[in-house]
Amino acid sequence: MRTLFIILLCLLCTSVSGKNELKSLSDFLDYIIVNKEQYTEQKEQRIKDLKNLLNEEDASLEYIYGINLKLYYEYKKFKLDSAIVYAERNVEIANTLNKPKLKYASEINLASLCSYSGKFRESEKILREICSCQLPKELLPDYYEAWSRFYEHYGAMSNQSKYYGFVETYRDSLLSALDPGSFRYQINLVHKYINHRKIDEAEKILFHLLETGDIDTPEYALITHYLGSVYARKAQPELEQKYFILSSIADIKNSIKENTSFQRLAIIYYNNGDIAKAFKYTQSAIEDAVFSGVQFRTAQMSEFYSIINASYQVKEAKTNNKLKIYLLLISILSLFLIALVVYVFKQMKKLAKVKEELSQTNTKLINLNKELNGSNNLLNEKNGLLWESNYIKEQYIAQFFDLCSTYIDKMEDYRKSLYKLGINRQYEELIKNLKSTLVVDNELEELYSHFDSIFLTLYPTFVSDFNALLAPNEQVQLKAEDLLNKELRIYALLRLGISDNIKIAGFLRCSMSTIYNYRAKMRSKAINRDQFEETVMRIGIPKHLQKSV
Repeated sequence: MRTLFIILLCLLCTSVSGKNELKSLSDFLDYIIVNKEQYTEQKEQRIKDLKNLLNEEDASLEYIYGINLKLYYEYKKFKLDSAIVYAERNVEIANTLNKPKLKYASEINLASLCSYSGKFRESEKILREICSCQLPKELLPDYYEAWSRFYEHYGAMSNQSKYYGFVETYRDSLLSALDPGSFRYQINLVHKYINHRKIDEAEKILFHLLETGDIDTPEYALITHYLGSVYARKAQPELEQKYFILSSIADIKNSIKENTSFQRLAIIYYNNGDIAKAFKYTQSAIEDAVFSGVQFRTAQMSEFYSIINASYQVKEAKTNNKLKIYLLLISILSLFLIALVVYVFKQMKKLAKVKEELSQTNTKLINLNKELNGSNNLLNEKNGLLWESNYIKEQYIAQFFDLCSTYIDKMEDYRKSLYKLGINRQYEELIKNLKSTLVVDNELEELYSHFDSIFLTLYPTFVSDFNALLAPNEQVQLKAEDLLNKELRIYALLRLGISDNIKIAGFLRCSMSTIYNYRAKMRSKAINRDQFEETVMRIGIPKHLQKSV
């Protein structure tokens, strides 16, 4: 039975590890949130280094324009007010240089930032003053995207769905102006597919981007966010939660304050009844929105935050009430313990008197012990035999632990080899190894060999006893190199108490129908079909004990 427990424990651990993936990701996200300040500091250091470049003497206006543009991109999804400052400076520089291309590019950037910060009139004014027919071809995607974002943000703030039609119109124009092979084209196409409920097409593109992109990048955060949206539409909550968590982690690592994954996670946890996590993620989302100055994100979360906050306060009040009750109970228990100590002290005095009486009784017991010593000698001989039997069983258990340890070491070596292929980008070799079943087949063969050897050590006459239950012309004939075959292993597992076809199929790596067919086939070969499996369960039990089993 101990052998059976070890096998079941290994199978259980494999199942639990899959279920714990979401919890592990969620715990890591909580850790990242607590330590997100370090990523903000890294972002600010990069910005500081760029600002130092502006202090160089004799720097040309074109050079300053380029540094300002880099600062614009650093600040764009980090702190909007600062991004606007550098976009405005670039507008001034472009006017001074009298270069229309730079002027249009900086004005489009400024219009986009105004849209994010809630300055819709300023954004619309800038965009309407730009004539698309005068724009260079390479600026058209930015121009169309700025209009699309404007209507998206304005529609969200004004809660008027009529503007979403303009969003789609400008997104179509954006797609027509982009290179179909670019990341920007594909991610905007995904957005369009999701809005038009072409979920499978969107999922296919996203997984292609996920395979070809790098982890923990802004692009990775965007890809995983859209994957979360895809699985929300497909009603697969675990995958939806997983990818929104991955997106949130990437957002924090890249100091992206303009994000939506935290909002979606907060809603998921709220709907699941986890108010504490919902409150934590909502608070983090609002902190980021306030920090970055993204007005429409703050407006989106404000109403939901009030609901979450109220629920959280109610939960905290209930928790405090429970703590008060627990404190009262502890106080009562403390008084009870004091009374108990007094009672025990009194009982100890009574026990002292009893001990005196027991000392006299002990003298009599000494004489009786001498008589028992003779009986104990006989028991010691029996115990010696039992110890020897237990020692053998311990050796079997040790073999199984050694097998498990060896298997873990092999899996670790295999994992390291796959990891090495992954970091060296040897993806074809990695996929080849992942597709191969050679490792699993070898491990299964070794597992079955150990199982056969140890089982037959426990029940050395199992094969012959089993054959005795079958008709003479239907008995199992083993190959010279085999200890057991698949039919015998099924009944070996039954002898160990595993009667569930699902568990037997899982151990032997075959279908339930195969197990059922084998069992039915063997019963048909038995001399006594009705009592066949019950008789198998009594193999190895002495005959004088079988009636009690």
